[in-house]
Amino acid sequence: MKLLTLNFLTCARKTCKTNPAAFPLHPREAELEQIEAEINPLLIQNLLPRINWEVLKTISQELGLPSLPESAPDSEDFMTEEGEPTQTLKDLHTLLMEMNVQNGKLVCGSCEHEYAIKEGIANFLLPSHMV
Repeated sequence: MKLLTLNFLTCARKTCKTNPAAFPLHPREAELEQIEAEINPLLIQNLLPRINWEVLKTISQELGLPSLPESAPDSEDFMTEEGEPTQTLKDLHTLLMEMNVQNGKLVCGSCEHEYAIKEGIANFLLPSHMV
């Protein structure tokens, strides 16, 4: 599961729907894998306005990845005058598109329910008593 996905997931329990602590889900015991992909500056540029930067910073910090700047970079910071990708673009690409959680857990900050991640797939099925 790509780290980008964590920017959009929340707890599946009905009791957590209105609780702000249910977002984001926090990775625990995460095994990360980096799968290289070609840089697509336009994709990153179009994703950036849809990303909750504070959540991305929190997740990056919880996983022990390099810290992100206080605010999201401008798309003008993505390419050099020579048309080459900047380090900012490379770092964002690596974080959003190449880093995958292979195994571990996602934990709700509200109810502390743990969603297992196995082989890159999170299991969001709840037991019947939690639905």
